[in-house]
Amino acid sequence: MWYDFLKDLPMTVNRQKVIDRYIVDFYCAGARLVIELDGSQHYDPEGKASDKERDAWLKAQGLTVLRFSNAEIQGNFRGVCEMILKHVEGFA
Repeated sequence: MWYDFLKDLPMTVNRQKVIDRYIVDFYCAGARLVIELDGSQHYDPEGKASDKERDAWLKAQGLTVLRFSNAEIQGNFRGVCEMILKHVEGFA
């Protein structure tokens, strides 16, 4: 995702960005956007609960959180990129 798309966006995207007590996969300050790439651990009960709490906190900070499963990225890379670009373009 980083090498094939995010690093070339028209806005700065940071990898592994610390936001308060969380480390997000990708963060675009200019678009107030957090992008999370989720592996299987995010789909067990503990992972779901943790993600729900985390997303609520990030949203309370005025951030949009987009989550994509690894399978979604592998099976629909172009569609995932289009969703991210649509959000970013609203801020460019």
